[in-house]
Amino acid sequence: MRHFDFSPLYRSTVGFDRLFTMLDTLGQPDQTQSYPPYNIERTGENAYRITMAVAGFAESELSIEAREHTLTVKGEKAEETAEDGRFLYRGIAKRAFERRFQLADHVEIRGAQLKNGLLHIDLVREIPEAMKPRRIEIASTAAQPKQIEAHTS
Repeated sequence: MRHFDFSPLYRSTVGFDRLFTMLDTLGQPDQTQSYPPYNIERTGENAYRITMAVAGFAESELSIEAREHTLTVKGEKAEETAEDGRFLYRGIAKRAFERRFQLADHVEIRGAQLKNGLLHIDLVREIPEAMKPRRIEIASTAAQPKQIEAHTS
């Protein structure tokens, strides 16, 4: 893949440094794991949902942590004993995983639930009032017409 130089954009923008850094990393080979599979969907104007397929994991074996624009989901299975049975074929993955998601500014986690082997994480983007666009009135500076005085002599 081609490498794009974003340095001219760094000079002409303010506050988008993280965006251009993320764009730079897109061109690099993907070294992350593909397990477990997940979906990201938009459920409203400012609402999102991440759904991960975590079949075989119990709630106690999963952990969700949000820190500095990063959502981390970890899964770790308890060790099985030899008494659990002898498998002739094992197709269900029981490996530990750690999946990270980059969150935009002002995105908060509303909750998570595990249902039918799917972990649903609900997210909401709430922009503070101070950052919402507001209308600024333009003050009129039109000068009052001067009155011409008549001198009578």
